Amino acid sequence: MIYTLTVNPSIDYIVDVSNFNAGGLNRTTAEKINAGGKGINVSIVLNNLGIETCALGFVAGFTGAEIEEQLRQIHIKTDFIHIKEGFSRINVKLRSFCPNATNTTSTATNTPSAPSTAPAETEINGQGPQILPIYIEELLQKLQILQNGDTLVLAGSIPGTLPKTFYCQIMQSLQNKKINFVVDATKELLTRTLEYKPFLIKPNLQELAELFGISPGTLNSKSAVADYAKRLQQMGAQNVLVSLAGDGAVLVCKDGEVLQSAAPKCTLVNSVGAGDSMVAGFIAGFLQSQKYSHALKLAVCAGTASAASQNLADKAQIEKMFNSFN
Repeated sequence: MIYTLTVNPSIDYIVDVSNFNAGGLNRTTAEKINAGGKGINVSIVLNNLGIETCALGFVAGFTGAEIEEQLRQIHIKTDFIHIKEGFSRINVKLRSFCPNATNTTSTATNTPSAPSTAPAETEINGQGPQILPIYIEELLQKLQILQNGDTLVLAGSIPGTLPKTFYCQIMQSLQNKKINFVVDATKELLTRTLEYKPFLIKPNLQELAELFGISPGTLNSKSAVADYAKRLQQMGAQNVLVSLAGDGAVLVCKDGEVLQSAAPKCTLVNSVGAGDSMVAGFIAGFLQSQKYSHALKLAVCAGTASAASQNLADKAQIEKMFNSFN
């Protein structure tokens, strides 16, 4: 069974405007409300691919109820912890369409690579409810249902009130079981987990550079990327998947093999969840085949398909991308 943990899930309020006027009146041309958060996105894409998951995390208030309802409607199992005070955060994503502006094309990591008609995006992220120690203990107890061979995806940031060792605390509590940990986090939140030998980590190019205090320009070749990915492997990660936007991805495998993949070309339509789709694609691909080459290809195609879609990519979109990509 695959479990995803989103510590601070959200309602994403996505609005489109034409020629955004800061400080003035703007009227939306389109708007939608989606359940959001990196772990939830992974669950949605895996669900789209026909793979069952259980979404875990903390929810509160009317927004927390909406998150659960949206996942229930698409038949994703949830087992959230309900916080009595406050409400789950609301993230506002404002997309401004400027006809005369030059934007860019992207693939799985939302980094510019070629001309397109993508909107300029502004994000305002909410804080979320306070997670008290009693709720953390409840989560640790809930996680004990995991069995040998299960996968636990730890994805995204955590509230500032929680320690940077929070993911480590979870992994430590499950050390007596053979759990496949997938960690998609940044900076210290990621590096502290490496001693627990996660099955997969997925930094992008910028995040990889930040981990080692170097300029992204230093990583100007796939061999240089592979060298630094191997350092993360030496620190404990079993498999390191580095997404490179329009240049594809590099995978340093547990057995030492280094695989590379270009990325399908696409026009960036939606920047939300492309990296999470990569994680889901890798998990699905490895479950299907136990082959790293297949998992890498499906990861890149899933990420690109979501970047080229209004929402997270569905199975048909991912399969079309996969079947047309050599």
